[in-house]
Amino acid sequence: MKIEQIYTGCLAQGAYYIESEGEAAIIDPLREIQPYLDKANADHATIKYIFETHFHADFVSGHIDLAKKTGAPIVYGPTTTKTGFEKYVAQDNEIFKIGNVQLKLIHTPGHTMESSCLLLIDENGKETALFSGDTLFIGDVGRPDLAQHVVSELTEEILAGHLFDSLQNKIMPLADDLIVYPAHGAGSACGKNMSKETSDTLGNQKKTNYALRPGITKEVFIQEVLHGLMPPPGYFPKNVLMNIEGYDSIDEVMNRGQISLSPREFELIANETHALILDTRSSEAFSKGFIPNSINIGIDGSFAVWVGTLIPDIQQELLIVADQGREEEIITRLARVGYDFAIGYLEGGIDAWIKDGREVDHIDNISPEHLAKIAATNPEIQVLDVRKQSEYASEHIIGAENAPLDYINESMKLVNPNKTYYVHCGSGYRSMTFASILKARGYENLINVDGGFSQIKESGQFKFSDYVCPSTML
Repeated sequence: MKIEQIYTGCLAQGAYYIESEGEAAIIDPLREIQPYLDKANADHATIKYIFETHFHADFVSGHIDLAKKTGAPIVYGPTTTKTGFEKYVAQDNEIFKIGNVQLKLIHTPGHTMESSCLLLIDENGKETALFSGDTLFIGDVGRPDLAQHVVSELTEEILAGHLFDSLQNKIMPLADDLIVYPAHGAGSACGKNMSKETSDTLGNQKKTNYALRPGITKEVFIQEVLHGLMPPPGYFPKNVLMNIEGYDSIDEVMNRGQISLSPREFELIANETHALILDTRSSEAFSKGFIPNSINIGIDGSFAVWVGTLIPDIQQELLIVADQGREEEIITRLARVGYDFAIGYLEGGIDAWIKDGREVDHIDNISPEHLAKIAATNPEIQVLDVRKQSEYASEHIIGAENAPLDYINESMKLVNPNKTYYVHCGSGYRSMTFASILKARGYENLINVDGGFSQIKESGQFKFSDYVCPSTML
């Protein structure tokens, strides 16, 4: 028997590959399916089942393409939802054989109504692992407010009540030595405050996870699990619908996006379409020179999540500026969250654009030390902290105003276009994104603070609010 967790850091998502005696199962596959096919081929195995623990909101699953390539059935827990593809709807406690091992589907509604966990029973009949989907995370549980954005009659209180019952009646009775393999870890918006660990024993979770503590009542559970929730990213409901209704094949998406464009062609298409120019280079490289009206969301970060949060139209056409050699990676990561309409990239990158004599823009950067000197002579300077509200509430520069990047359309209302603002986040990634978006909208007086809050604090030249341990990372 082989169990492999395939963890994708930028989405904080865990897919799983299970193989026994030449048969394999995939749990919660990502959009790009070739790695799963390669693993099965290397093991001389046939993919027998594709399990989906629920209709995912935070990424587009690869279940449809994988089923077409392998002929394996797509298996969900109990649901009456009609889909745009064939599926097998399992019953609670139904057993599926993979070689000499078994997977038992346990229906655990709460995060969504069809949410299910998969209990692995090894060759000797011992229950050894629990693939817990978004029902149980390490240190947290799945947020119960997402399904209401798709099914209006479901309230978050109703879903939270179902989640409590699922945890108490289905999960808590299981053996302490089970290894829990969740669908997400820290950084995902599917839970409030998940651990960085990507697996743990169920026994340890019973001891340390607030939602599983002894004696917790349903009323207290509902109150605690709903506390600190923020509105989910706007792309979540759209990803759910894609996972239910279907989508273009990943091969078609990749072919559409991997069209190299000369600077002349790139500019022509930008002018003749409503395409958004997405510059995926580092914040430092972007600030020094970029195509006017482009926005910066760096590939080396939570790229897909920020694209989904900040670009409201999932069918928005995108023109890509990238470091050479990373174009395929960018198109793949866009597709993971349903942004399937990249229509080309700048051949030769920004260097080719500059060499061709075309216009570039820039955004000023200053160090925390430089900011301190400016503040010493002008105590009234405007500092914008674009971190999440929870980060700002935990600790911030005295006098800084919170303008979260997550809700940029509201945050930009705080910005007076006639004033100069010094913008920071945690490390510099989000603040450059914030500044680039406002720059594209005509705001000229934003200056980025290099290194963000971490280096500002290290400089020792600012006063901060008292530290408060955050109860949520949303």
